[in-house]
Amino acid sequence: MTVTHDLPTDATDELPWPSPRVLVLGLGNPLLGDDGAGLRILEGVLEAGPWPANVRLVDGGTWGMSLLPDIIDAERLLVLDAVRTGRRPGEVVRGEDDAVPRWYSRPVSPHQVDLREVLWAAELLETIPSPLVVVGIEPESTDDLHVGLTPAVEAAIGTAVAEGVRVLRELAED
Repeated sequence: MTVTHDLPTDATDELPWPSPRVLVLGLGNPLLGDDGAGLRILEGVLEAGPWPANVRLVDGGTWGMSLLPDIIDAERLLVLDAVRTGRRPGEVVRGEDDAVPRWYSRPVSPHQVDLREVLWAAELLETIPSPLVVVGIEPESTDDLHVGLTPAVEAAIGTAVAEGVRVLRELAED
């Protein structure tokens, strides 16, 4: 699902994407507990809009390699996700450029292996967006099938949304 200025998805595909093209990619699976944090952050960032025409917000779910066309079309990329970095559950984390693939070497869930591969493919095609920023939350539970975030991750959503909005404002500027 691509959302731009509250237009229907099919209408956004026909609109030109002005430069600098900023892709905001929310990732995760809400059926795996804290793995759904990225999608919750995306909802909050979307609600903080409206965003300029050069910003596209995409629910990337667990789409993996099918995200490659969106990523290679972007000039700047913001990923919102649950990210396992070894910190306390619920801690908001931010990483840029070279730190990002390293974070995704310790997958929280199956989609992270796919994202690492998508970023690798974009790099091979010499089309990886720069800057590449991840704003995420350290998850507590992503192994069990259940809907809803743990209390520590739920408590961090507001902070992660605020950081995502701050980063997006910077990336959306010329």
